[in-house]
Amino acid sequence: MFVYADNAATTKLRKTALEAMLPWLEDSFGNASSMYAPARDAKRALEDARKTVAACLGARPDEIYFTSGGTESDNWALQCSVAEGQRLIISAIEHHAVLHTAEALAKAGRMVDILPVNAQGQVEPATLEKALSQGIAPALVSIMAANNEIGTVLDIPTLFTLTKRLSPTTRTHTDAVQAVGHIPLSLEEVDLLSLSAHKFGGPKGVGMLYIRKGVRLPPLLHGGGHERGKRSSTENIAGIVGLAAALLEAVNSRDSAAKQTDLMRNRLIDGILKIPYSFVNGDRENHLPGIASFIFECVEGETLVLGLDAVGICASSGSACSSGSLDPSHVLMAIGLPQEVAHGSLRLSIDETTTADQVDYLVEQVSRVVSQRRAMSPLWNEKTQTPTERFWPDGNPR
Repeated sequence: MFVYADNAATTKLRKTALEAMLPWLEDSFGNASSMYAPARDAKRALEDARKTVAACLGARPDEIYFTSGGTESDNWALQCSVAEGQRLIISAIEHHAVLHTAEALAKAGRMVDILPVNAQGQVEPATLEKALSQGIAPALVSIMAANNEIGTVLDIPTLFTLTKRLSPTTRTHTDAVQAVGHIPLSLEEVDLLSLSAHKFGGPKGVGMLYIRKGVRLPPLLHGGGHERGKRSSTENIAGIVGLAAALLEAVNSRDSAAKQTDLMRNRLIDGILKIPYSFVNGDRENHLPGIASFIFECVEGETLVLGLDAVGICASSGSACSSGSLDPSHVLMAIGLPQEVAHGSLRLSIDETTTADQVDYLVEQVSRVVSQRRAMSPLWNEKTQTPTERFWPDGNPR
C-alpha cells in the first residue's frame, strides 16, 4: 500500500488548479505587461486571480501581491519592515524562512528578540506583553499562524490585538503558509501575511504577500515595476491562476475537509500512542487538522523515515526544509524536549483523502519499524532493563 503522509511538506496539485493553469502553459503565453491582445488576456487573468485570492482571505484586491512563494514573502515582510537599529520580535518556533532572515537582520545591526513558547508550542500573551514593554517599540512582530512541524495553531488574534494596544506603531506579520486553506483566518490586526500555493493544492514556486492598505512596504525586488511597483519580475500567470483556483477550492471545502482529516488524525494518534515510550507533540486542542508529530524514545527519526519509505509510506522527521540537517528540530527543542529525545521525531501529515485503511497501515508499519529499530539499540536495551519514569514538558509521566 502507498500512503502519502507528508502533506505539510507539499500537497498534490488539485485538478481544478491544473485545468486552470493549462491554457496559460500552452497557447495563452502572453506577457501581462505588454499591450497586444494576448497580453491583455494575461493581464485580465492576473487581476481575476487577485480578486479571487482577496475574496478568499477577506482582503481587498489591491492588498494582494504575488511572489515566488512563502520564503520570498517572509523575507520581504521582515527585511523591508525593520531598518538598521530597529527591533524585531519573532517566536522561537518560526519557519527557517523567518528565523534565518531574522539572524541575517541581527548581523546587519537590527535588534531581534525571540519569544519562548510553552510545551504546547504557544506564545503566551504575558510573554509577548513583557517583550513589548521592554526597550524600544519594535518595528515588527512576526508570529506564525500555525506551526509546520507540530501543527499547533497559535492565537494570532489575541497576540496581535495585544501588540496593537501596547505598541500602536508596530507592524504585525504572520507566516500563514501552513494555515491558509486549512483553517479559518482573520486579518484583524494583521498588517502582513505570507502564503504559498503548494501547501493547499496549488503549484510550487508561487506565493503571495498580503499588505494591508496604508502599510508602506518598500519593494524587496527592483526592476520593471510589476505588481504596482512593489515586486518586479514578469508575472507567473499560470502559477498565479493555479494558486487562485486551488485556494478557492480549498476554502470552499475547508470545513468538510477539516472534519474528515481531523477524524483520521485522531485515529492515527490513538493507534500510535499504544507504542511504548511514545509521545505526541503540540497542542491537542488548537491544532491543524492534518499534522501529527510524534516522539519515540531510543529511535532516530531519520531511520524511521527510511524504514517507512521501504514499505511505501512518505513521512518526515520534521520540516522538509531542514531535512538535510543532523541537528534536532529547533521547534521540539523550543517546546522543552531534551536533545537526545528530540532526535526521535516523526511527522505524519495527512489530508481529507487519507482513508481509515491507510491510517491503520500507518499505525501498523510505524509500530513495526519502531520495534525493529529499538531491537538494535543499546539505549533501548538499557531502558527496558532498568525502566525509569520520564516527565515530559507538559508535566505528565511517560
